[in-house]
Amino acid sequence: MLALLAAAMGLGMEMAHANSPVAPASTAAQAACPPLLNHTFDRLQDEKPQSLCQYAGKVVLVVNTASFCGFTSQYKGLEALNGQYKERGLVVLGFPSNDFAQEKGSNKEIADFCESTFGVKFPMFTKTQVTGEGAAPFFKQLTAQTGQKPRWNFHKYLIGRDGKVIDQYSSLTGPDNKTLLAAIDKALKAKP
Repeated sequence: MLALLAAAMGLGMEMAHANSPVAPASTAAQAACPPLLNHTFDRLQDEKPQSLCQYAGKVVLVVNTASFCGFTSQYKGLEALNGQYKERGLVVLGFPSNDFAQEKGSNKEIADFCESTFGVKFPMFTKTQVTGEGAAPFFKQLTAQTGQKPRWNFHKYLIGRDGKVIDQYSSLTGPDNKTLLAAIDKALKAKP
């Protein structure tokens, strides 16, 4: 009787699995993730893995950050930018980096500093190498697609809804720069 019940349940589970939309949905979600965003990084606050695929279809501004840099005050503008355009589909992603020897703290110290000093709420990830041979593959792709690696902290890459790099901006380009804002506005109006 038990064997019969197990067999019936096994058959029922196979039939339910065969008709389940879960497998095709997972495949569709993977197909919908542009290759550029197909990377996983640990979230800064709790070091839990986060797939960048969750930002597919959004306009993404990628920024390598540092807590002790002349450009660190850009955190405030980046948070304002993220808040202002979030509902329209923009997300700012911060990647703290010690590539330029200005981010020596632990991930917890960086998270506390960003939150308490600048009220940063946009997604931040754990300390990441953004230049050189050991650069994260995501940053290698950004560099390859633009021909420009980060030369300093707060370098920015703008990615369109289609998952392709639109442009890159030096550290001197602040979050309130008219050229950057125009590019973001244009990207937000584009259809995915």
